[in-house]
Amino acid sequence: MTDIAVAGRRAAAPAGLAAGVYQRLRSAIVRGELRPNERLVEADLADWLEVSRTPVRECLHRLAAERLVANRRRGWVVQEHSVEEIREIYGVRAALEGYAAQLAARQASPAQIEAIVALASIDPAAHADPPRRGFVEYNQHFHDTVVESCGNTRLAEAIRRSREYYFNYRIAAVYTAAEVAEAVGGHRAIAAAIRRQEPDAAERLARAHVHEALEAAVMKL
Repeated sequence: MTDIAVAGRRAAAPAGLAAGVYQRLRSAIVRGELRPNERLVEADLADWLEVSRTPVRECLHRLAAERLVANRRRGWVVQEHSVEEIREIYGVRAALEGYAAQLAARQASPAQIEAIVALASIDPAAHADPPRRGFVEYNQHFHDTVVESCGNTRLAEAIRRSREYYFNYRIAAVYTAAEVAEAVGGHRAIAAAIRRQEPDAAERLARAHVHEALEAAVMKL
């Protein structure tokens, strides 16, 4: 393929792939494939994503608005969050997930409640040994199932964004066996409150669960 043909292919790509470029770059950041303070060179990212630099630049500005990247004098870098910022993020998450659990306790269908209870009933020993990739996926699945049961799509979207930071994946991956057991215990308590249709208890337990995760985050980062 000639240089002109390559340039033409890249020029056409942004219109159809803008959303895909954004999602791929965002996912690489929140999952830790691109590390905090790592430099983000537009030309290198364009080569990796096989697009022109224009959609990459647009995505970087969008990610900066979400505080996932920062523009420094020498260029773009992956944002590293301070402990204070992480506390703020978890505070927002606790409020949102608490409300979602309250709504789930009020209006989740029998099938949704059954799914939540089933997820909370796993044996923590199944994730006792590292690596914790299985636990990371399980933990995400449990919380997603509760959120999906709340019946509020805007709330669900806000919660998704409040969770998608690199430190959430990194922390869950290095949980000890005791911390895994404690997390599953928190899930069981939330699930039981939802099954009993106790909105206030479900909200309180969900908030406490997130705050416990915050303390683990602060210790491990």
